[in-house]
Amino acid sequence: MNSILITGCNRGLGLGLIKSFLKLPTPPRHVIATCRNLQQAEELKSLAEQHSNLHVLQIDLKAIDQYENFAKEVETIVQDNGLNVLFNNAGVSPKSTRLNFTKSEDLTDTFMTNVVAPIMLTKALVPLLKQAAEANASAPIGPTKACIVNMSSILGSIEANSDGGLYAYRTSKSALNSATKSMSIDLKGNGIMAVALHPGWVRTDMGGSKAPLSVEQSCAKMVQTVMGLGEKQNGAFLQYDGKGLPW
Repeated sequence: MNSILITGCNRGLGLGLIKSFLKLPTPPRHVIATCRNLQQAEELKSLAEQHSNLHVLQIDLKAIDQYENFAKEVETIVQDNGLNVLFNNAGVSPKSTRLNFTKSEDLTDTFMTNVVAPIMLTKALVPLLKQAAEANASAPIGPTKACIVNMSSILGSIEANSDGGLYAYRTSKSALNSATKSMSIDLKGNGIMAVALHPGWVRTDMGGSKAPLSVEQSCAKMVQTVMGLGEKQNGAFLQYDGKGLPW
C-alpha cells in the first residue's frame, strides 16, 4: 500500500490506527492523518516528528466547502500514485440515548459528522482513489489498489438491535452502512471497493471504561483486517477481526 488517509486522528481509535499502520513491517509510504485542531493534537504532532511518512492535515469535517482544497492538499502528498485507502473514522455520539431525551439537534449534528461528512469527503477524494486504482491496474481488488473503509458500529445493525435507544448514533451508523453498500456498487467498475467496519466495544471516550477491548487490541486487528481485504468483502459489514455482521 502506497498511501492511506484516516480522519479524526487526534485521539482514540483514529490515533490508535495511525500508530498501528506505522508499526507495520512495511508501513504505507504515506500515512495521512486529519484532525480538527492541530493545537490539541500533541501526540499526533510528536509522531509526525518521529515518522517522515506521517502527514498531519487540519480540517473541520463539518466544513464541506473546504473539501475541494483539502483534496488538493492530499494530491500534493500522494501525487500521481493517487490514494489507496480512505478510512472515514471520525464520528460522534451524543449523550442523549432514550427517545424522551432525544433532541432534533442531536440527530442533525450526528448525521452531519457520521453520514454527510464521510459521503461528501469520499466524493471529493474519488478522483485520487480512481488514480490509485489505475496506477495499480494489475493488483487485486483491495487496499493495494483502492479501498474505502467507513467506521461503523454494531449499534448500526437493525437486526442486532435488542436494546433500543441511542437514536442519533444508531440511525447514523445504519445510514452510513447503506451509503457504504452504494459506494461498493457505484465504484466497483473503477476498481474501488468499500466496506463498513465495526471496531468492537473499545475503551475510548465514546466506548467508556467498561469496554473489553483496548484501543491497541482493536486497532491492531482492524489494520490486519484492512490489509487482508479482497473482492469477496466488497460491500460487507465486518467487525474488527474480519467476521461478518448482520445488517
